[in-house]
Amino acid sequence: MASIVQRIRDYLQSPKGRENVEKVKTKARDPHNQQRLRRLMDQWRGHRTHR
Repeated sequence: MASIVQRIRDYLQSPKGRENVEKVKTKARDPHNQQRLRRLMDQWRGHRTHR
């Protein structure tokens, strides 16, 4: 049986995996999503958010 890392690599190299990677890259470039992620990371780290 393949290790979990190998299964992830295989998925990322598949057509469906590459399609999903492109979707994530597109969403990551969106400034609104970047702001939401920063806010989430601040909360996770225990910092107060500025609203």
